[in-house]
Amino acid sequence: MTHRLTITAVEPVTHNVKQFTFEKPAGYTFEPGQATEVGLDKDGFREDKHPFTFTALPGWTDLQFTIKLYPEHDGMTKQIGTLQKGDVFLIEDPWGTITYKGKGTFIAGGAGVTPFIAILRQLEKDGQLDGHRLIFANKTSSDIILRDEFSSMDGLETLYVLSEEEAEGCEKGRIDKAFLKAHVDDFAQNFYVCGPEKMVKDIKSALKDLGAEPDGVVFEE
Repeated sequence: MTHRLTITAVEPVTHNVKQFTFEKPAGYTFEPGQATEVGLDKDGFREDKHPFTFTALPGWTDLQFTIKLYPEHDGMTKQIGTLQKGDVFLIEDPWGTITYKGKGTFIAGGAGVTPFIAILRQLEKDGQLDGHRLIFANKTSSDIILRDEFSSMDGLETLYVLSEEEAEGCEKGRIDKAFLKAHVDDFAQNFYVCGPEKMVKDIKSALKDLGAEPDGVVFEE
């Protein structure tokens, strides 16, 4: 079923990420970590749907997406960057493969953090963040989505990794097998991995080599 969502607010998150808020349709439900197919109520973009993850919580009266924009691409994410309050998104029913299975480490690359936002917000709301960790890779510190929010979450340990910049409070490098071996003590825990396709593939392989259980590694398919 297709739902029409009118934008009620647009807020910048980083230099190339915006947060879009909408009034939630009556009876619309989803689980933290789920996504939906999104189109735009514009010629050429109604059927050209792309997946985006809900970053609101199920109990909120609003829906929310946090979306990385690519103005250099002549496509949907360029169009989204031009939208303002009053414009309309078209969304379908929720779906998703990032399901919370228990305490563990979240490993994200860039906009791959978006499926984790609602999960971590829900855990914080429920007072269950203790023992969780977020390892978040980006190119530069200006690319880190919701850094202040993640860093202030009570009980969440954060480790920010930058590939192209040295910055205070961040590790320099990439999340590879050597990095994981140096920074993770327990490979029997759950791991949640989302990011660029090659990054996810390489991290899954590294985790397997380091002893992580296949059933304990959750990633977006």
